[in-house]
Amino acid sequence: MRMILLGPPGAGKGTQAANLSAALKIPHISTGDIFRSNIKEGTPLGVLAKSYIDAGKLVPDDVTVEIVEDRIQKDDCKNGFLMDGFPRTIPQAQKFDNMLKKLNANVELVINISAPDSAIVKRMSGRRMCSCGRTYHVVNLPPKTEGICDACGSKLFIRDDDREETVLERLKTYHEQTSPLIDYYSEKGILKNVDGTKPISETTEEILKIIADLKG
Repeated sequence: MRMILLGPPGAGKGTQAANLSAALKIPHISTGDIFRSNIKEGTPLGVLAKSYIDAGKLVPDDVTVEIVEDRIQKDDCKNGFLMDGFPRTIPQAQKFDNMLKKLNANVELVINISAPDSAIVKRMSGRRMCSCGRTYHVVNLPPKTEGICDACGSKLFIRDDDREETVLERLKTYHEQTSPLIDYYSEKGILKNVDGTKPISETTEEILKIIADLKG
């Protein structure tokens, strides 16, 4: 199964990707991870990507698509893959489709994990971190003492990425750039929507049922 996960930041794509990857025995491919591994290994594509990142520029779509193409041709992708964080824009989606066509392949399913902005803001701005690595949430997973880590007693903090104004800015970018992909894949007849506000296990089961129905 060659599939893509879409959804706003904080909708739970990473968690679902890990669950689905384990259940379907296909690799979870995150463009962030591929960039990091190529840069770390000093591959020609990694060196090229790093030159843009170091200059504070966005990596061009052609370079991103080439890095993705290199990854999906590895042996572990022969039964499919789960793409997370790519494509982000219509031009990237078109380039990705053309690249897959060249490999006699195609995207079989796109899952859009939807959640209203208010739920995303509540979920992300409620996160609290500890320097020891523990993660809390003021509503869903609060510490025993407010603002203090249960494990080490340190003061909890909010990551910059989880601050409400940052979350709202990321959502604005998502709606401008990535939301159009919902229409793009819907027109191809391969998009399915799932509710990202449900419990994690329920959402995973719903996606697995969609896949089972597709396979007949």
